[in-house]
Amino acid sequence: MPGATSAPTARALDAIESLARAGQTRMRFSDIVSELGLTQATAHAILKTLCDRGWADRDPVDKTFSLGPAAAVVAARIDAARPFTHAARAAAVAVHRDVGYPTSLVERTGDTLVITAIEGGDPDHPAGIPGDRIPYAPPFGVAFAAWDTPEGQRAWIRQAAASDPAVEQRLDSILARTRERGFDIDWTTPALAQHAQLVGTMHGDGLPPRIRRPLERLLAEFATVGYLSDDDPARETQPIVTISAPVFDHRQRVPLIVGVHPLCALTADRIEAIGQCLMRATAAVGSKRSGTV
Repeated sequence: MPGATSAPTARALDAIESLARAGQTRMRFSDIVSELGLTQATAHAILKTLCDRGWADRDPVDKTFSLGPAAAVVAARIDAARPFTHAARAAAVAVHRDVGYPTSLVERTGDTLVITAIEGGDPDHPAGIPGDRIPYAPPFGVAFAAWDTPEGQRAWIRQAAASDPAVEQRLDSILARTRERGFDIDWTTPALAQHAQLVGTMHGDGLPPRIRRPLERLLAEFATVGYLSDDDPARETQPIVTISAPVFDHRQRVPLIVGVHPLCALTADRIEAIGQCLMRATAAVGSKRSGTV
């Protein structure tokens, strides 16, 4: 939505999301101050307001914080208010049961991708945490960009290839191959993903050429870091992080994707089998939405 944003509102929402990510672990005041980068006065004002309105709960004994009853009221209404997402989550649960690997639901909101659900997985080595935010920019979001509008695809590619025709061509071929296959395969490890997000925040404007050129090359490398071509021998040995397929709405747009996270190397046949399983599940969600069988 165009227009100015509200910084105080953003800080309050950051606090709610932080409490949600903590799950059953109650947060100390100092933890919230540190994680959100707030002053103690600002954090105190936000948390007091959230507690007064029931969005947060403060333990009177150990002084820790967790989500409050108001959040539970909203959570209870989510399935009824967002039936499309509810159906997609049910599909993710079914895929997890069929393939045995952790399965996620990722939604796109503007220029951000948000993990909204994870089914299964090892808590000590999670594929992601609900509430995690990822920039909608290369190498992230291929399964969204592949079926975006031509203008949307160009905007996605330009974020990594503003001045490099070779990278632009490579990204364009990745999107074309993903559409042809019907699902995305991503080898971006969690460590690479962290570095890619960090590099993506860097800009070469105003830097001397000896610094700007290496930075641009690094950006170009990270833009396609999660993709291996069909003839790359590393496909048989490198762990696959995500296999994902789009869910189309009634306008044939992709508001969310369902992803499987093997976190291990797979044969080509196994990759294809998981991809086909995903495509059947996501197609069924789209069919329900459009009223077809």
